[in-house]
Amino acid sequence: MTSVEIEPAVAASIFGDRIDLARRFTAALADQGEERGLIGPLELPRLWTRHVLNSAIAAPIFQGTAADIGSGAGLPGLVLAIARPDVIWTLIEPMERRVNWLSEQVTELGLGNVEVLRSRAEDVRATGKFDFVTARAVSALRTLIPFTAPLLRDGGEIALLKGVNAPAEIEAAAKQIKKYRLSDVRVEVLGEGVLDETTRVVRATVRG
Repeated sequence: MTSVEIEPAVAASIFGDRIDLARRFTAALADQGEERGLIGPLELPRLWTRHVLNSAIAAPIFQGTAADIGSGAGLPGLVLAIARPDVIWTLIEPMERRVNWLSEQVTELGLGNVEVLRSRAEDVRATGKFDFVTARAVSALRTLIPFTAPLLRDGGEIALLKGVNAPAEIEAAAKQIKKYRLSDVRVEVLGEGVLDETTRVVRATVRG
């Protein structure tokens, strides 16, 4: 049986007084994630490092209202909602079994700042509603922009968790960046000197 990664010491400093909720969520994901098709068996030995902390390190970026597109197992949406109870989160996920998981976790963890919405991002009737939109491991930037940018108010931001190819994705999305009026498009590297694996966030502001 694959063993679950031991909680890294840095987790407590990242989550602060919310660490117990983070532990409960991570334990539930480790226990049920593979069986429910949320994560693969190879993810258990790096569940904290690669997934939970990789998501949580981005928490200081967000404020106001935020949407997570394609929440899946709750990465990053549920993790961010745990870390930032002052932000109002909408988790958008089309698959019923994942929606069920997200809803169960919201109830189990008592997260009053979260709404789970079963929908595809392109079908969401929330144009211009959010201050921030995020996504992790969903699709390429050029595909994500048409789904995410319309959900933002004027001056709102996309903050998309990406891999090492983030700069190349920005280049490939030049047409979409122009069409959806994104400005100050940049890659921010988070967690250097703190996490074993840094997190790259593509950030940009929507201008009306």
